[in-house]
Amino acid sequence: MGFVKEFKEFAMRGSVVDLAVGVVIGGAFGKIVTSLVDDVIMPPIGYITGGVDFSDIKYVLKAADEVAKTPEVAINFGNFINVVIQFLIVAFCIFCVVKGLNSLKRKEEPAPEVAPAPTKEETLLTEIRDILKNK
Repeated sequence: MGFVKEFKEFAMRGSVVDLAVGVVIGGAFGKIVTSLVDDVIMPPIGYITGGVDFSDIKYVLKAADEVAKTPEVAINFGNFINVVIQFLIVAFCIFCVVKGLNSLKRKEEPAPEVAPAPTKEETLLTEIRDILKNK
């Protein structure tokens, strides 16, 4: 019984729910960024570079053999370039969102500095000084 109650308290904690919402929204945002990179950003870059489509760039280790029915073995580093560009776009967007949220937060006024309480030695010296002054 204690395990179920403990799990329920953990799962219903605000930070866990926030994290779950963030993961779901992040997944959907990832699809938008993928489309942005593949459909909007990469075509002009391909046009500028002479029609090169990064997703088709690969280093073939072993060509496909249709007679032996063996598939091509290749390193698809063009796909990696697309993923790096997607990451940079996501990182930039997250940076902008966090920067915007931070600017919306109210600037907390710094608490007025309180002078530290005098030490025992200082208190004793002050008392001695006052006694000597009164004599």
